[in-house]
Amino acid sequence: MPLKVLYEDNHLIAVFKPAGVLVQGDKTGDLCLMDEVKKYLKEKYAKTGNVFLGLIHRLDRPVSGIVLFAKTSKGASRLSEQIRNHDFKKEYQALVEGVPKNKKDTQINYLLHDEKTNKAKIYDAKQEGAQLAELSYEVIENRGKNSLLKIDLKTGRHHQIRAQLAHIGHPIVGDIKYGAKAPLPDQSIALCAISIMFKAATGGEEKVVSTKAPF
Repeated sequence: MPLKVLYEDNHLIAVFKPAGVLVQGDKTGDLCLMDEVKKYLKEKYAKTGNVFLGLIHRLDRPVSGIVLFAKTSKGASRLSEQIRNHDFKKEYQALVEGVPKNKKDTQINYLLHDEKTNKAKIYDAKQEGAQLAELSYEVIENRGKNSLLKIDLKTGRHHQIRAQLAHIGHPIVGDIKYGAKAPLPDQSIALCAISIMFKAATGGEEKVVSTKAPF
């Protein structure tokens, strides 16, 4: 898999994850992004032995977009702190079925992860064990029977964007797990993390890394 590096400094590296690729290895043994980034760093810097790479955040396997990794323990610690303090921002684009009634809106729900089905159950009122989930969206383009949305994620819950958009009757194109009419040929879904904003691990300079959605 050719690796597309979007940003790199002494502590951090941001790369583009294609849909269908795992961020971190699992029991399937399939190709994962972490291994590819480690291979890139090992070759680029002629490193011997194991290469440190800190996992800061994830994207679901069928989702594409920017993933940021830490090349050092300092980078991992600083970015993890930014995530806890909500200083790490992500923006997504999604192509959804139908046309939302409101061009702009904020969705606030409660999500509960069902481990048996690996799905997020969604509720309008607080439930025991469920976590608050909030996002805002804006329709930026109509494409016939589908709509392209820009999404500002306020909280990072399991399958949050997928579940919340399906809950309002507009599942993401290709996301049959959450009610889309049909799968996409490559088993991807039309959801992409197009932008991340964070502060550099040293110096505190604000960084913005962006890419184009592949749909």
